Amino acid sequence: MQPTFTPATGVLAQQSLLDISRHETLLHIRLNRPAKRNALSDTLIQQLHTVFIQLPDDIRAAVISGEGSHFCAGLDLSELVERDIHSGVLHSRMWHAAFDAIQFGRVPVVAALHGAVVGGGLELASACHIRVADATTYYGLPEGQRGIFVGGGGSARIPRLMGVARMTDLMMTGRVYDAQEGLAVGLSQYVVDAGQALDKAVALAGRIAQNAPMSNFAVMHALPRIADQSQSEGLFTESLMAAVAESTPEAQSRLRAFLEGRAGKVVKAG
Repeated sequence: MQPTFTPATGVLAQQSLLDISRHETLLHIRLNRPAKRNALSDTLIQQLHTVFIQLPDDIRAAVISGEGSHFCAGLDLSELVERDIHSGVLHSRMWHAAFDAIQFGRVPVVAALHGAVVGGGLELASACHIRVADATTYYGLPEGQRGIFVGGGGSARIPRLMGVARMTDLMMTGRVYDAQEGLAVGLSQYVVDAGQALDKAVALAGRIAQNAPMSNFAVMHALPRIADQSQSEGLFTESLMAAVAESTPEAQSRLRAFLEGRAGKVVKAG
């Protein structure tokens, strides 16, 4: 049963293209342009950026979803204008800043996917840490057919999920993956029945929010960087991060609870 979320207040309530609500330490950010299939306008990107740099201090995890029949159908092409090279670079960097604030922000983010996860929508999803797709989800990168190239961080993030060759195929041929194909290649970690992605995402976010904040931070910030380092550098970074995480008071308290039999062991659900 999904917990009851109540409308956010303050600066979060002022983001007109987002429906933002919270339950205890969880924040739910819903893209709210259903008539446009939640296409990403400049204003929507700026509002997402604002949310993730203005998170309330007590929020421990966030969920991003989309209103209507689709998660996000990509860049709002009605806003695509002729730009010189300098303004085009700055526009792309605006997207990078917003999505970096999600991937390398303060709290883990779970994406609840359904319908179209296309172009910029897939770039947004790839900036999240966990992706739950329902059975209606489909993925595409139609930039090749539009005469453009990904500009929201997709070339850096999406190959880390599905590989360069598969991304090349999507962009060059217009191939579309369904939910199960997306799961198989790493675009999502979960697939659920139609209409169930948000419930699953909220449940996962609730579980994640119970972790020690420094452990979550280490996974978010250290793990992807270690994966980009040589083995020698990565192992050294791992040692530093492990020392930091285990030295926090919360980690020491949780370890004592486990050793004293007050914390559950890892088991597989039946």
